[in-house]
Amino acid sequence: MTTSLTLDELTAAGAHRTGHFRLSSGLHSGDYLQCALYLADPRRAERAGHLIAGGLRGAGIRPELVVSPALGGVIIGHETARALGAPFLFTERVDGRMTLRRGFAIGPGQRIVVVEDVVTTGKSTREVVAVLEQSGGLVIAMASIVNRSGQDNPFAPIPFIPLLSVAFPTWPPEECPLCREGKPIEKPGSRPV
Repeated sequence: MTTSLTLDELTAAGAHRTGHFRLSSGLHSGDYLQCALYLADPRRAERAGHLIAGGLRGAGIRPELVVSPALGGVIIGHETARALGAPFLFTERVDGRMTLRRGFAIGPGQRIVVVEDVVTTGKSTREVVAVLEQSGGLVIAMASIVNRSGQDNPFAPIPFIPLLSVAFPTWPPEECPLCREGKPIEKPGSRPV
């Protein structure tokens, strides 16, 4: 399911760039999405949160809790939780591993939606799911602003609600045509590769 957010909106906000990028996944791409630039405007962040909440409701998904990975998912996760009237918490990376933020707890069987900014490989989202399940939570859906995974649902059979799906090519470094062309590479993400 895709709702109404466009690549043009992200581009106008400076959140979509073209060039040569090393993504947090380690893959290379000619396109980079930095949703934080889109979310920097509180009205856009609120709108995106309402769109995700509407997509979840439309799919019959009623979470008791919204969880996002820090740092990229925090704003959109919080706005989605606010639109749903649900509590929000986040995970963080400590000593290289994902964990619940200090002081947060999950109730046994608590119904949770994980909200991200951009899904490329889904690695961070899966790490969050593992932490939540180890804590006794029940992950009932995933959502994101952008799905750039190349799959309709990289988390099947768990439902996935993106606002926008894009098909930007990505390559392992050894297969990257931009590297072969000698284009300088940037590493703009928040997670070390």
